Amino acid sequence: MEIWINPACSKCRSALRLLDEEGASYTVRRYLDDVPSEQEIREVLQRLGLEPWDIARTQEAIAGELGMKGWPKDADSRARWIAALSAHPRLIQRPIITADDGTTVVARTDEAVRAALGR
Repeated sequence: MEIWINPACSKCRSALRLLDEEGASYTVRRYLDDVPSEQEIREVLQRLGLEPWDIARTQEAIAGELGMKGWPKDADSRARWIAALSAHPRLIQRPIITADDGTTVVARTDEAVRAALGR
């Protein structure tokens, strides 16, 4: 299991705490330092069953600078969104857990963390 985190994020710290309480084995990826490639983002989106705009933090300052709120949310714009997420990883919603069984969740709640654990 891998968890993408920003250590400054309270939701990330909560998810890590719950994983530890449950005795889960996991690898931490500080995605601001170890930036996901566009291909990795596509793979995570496929596993999540989401589109890039679904995991974009459009309230971030960089999103405003890029004008993302006005970007189309359609198939033709998908690559643009993915490129922006990879170029500016702060835009990626967090934490994201990718479990060994293929379960992948945006783990912003305890329930989502438990879903990744299969509980």
